[in-house]
Amino acid sequence: MIKLNNKHQPDVPKGHLAVYVGEIQKKRFVVPLSYLDHPLFQDLLRRSEEEYDFNYPTGGLTIPCHEEAFIKLTARLPIS
Repeated sequence: MIKLNNKHQPDVPKGHLAVYVGEIQKKRFVVPLSYLDHPLFQDLLRRSEEEYDFNYPTGGLTIPCHEEAFIKLTARLPIS
């Protein structure tokens, strides 16, 4: 289960989620919650579950892919 409480992350605007992306060094991104419904983003979430089994090394949702690939993928997603 993904915890969507922003109390501990005051810099995350309402309707958004902070994620950590990278294979070695993790970079933090803030993305719209609407991404969670998109099949491409859901594929990233499945990879995250397989890799980390919801035990994230950063303490937050971590996605194991290259930063450049994440940026290209999210650029294709609609923001709603």
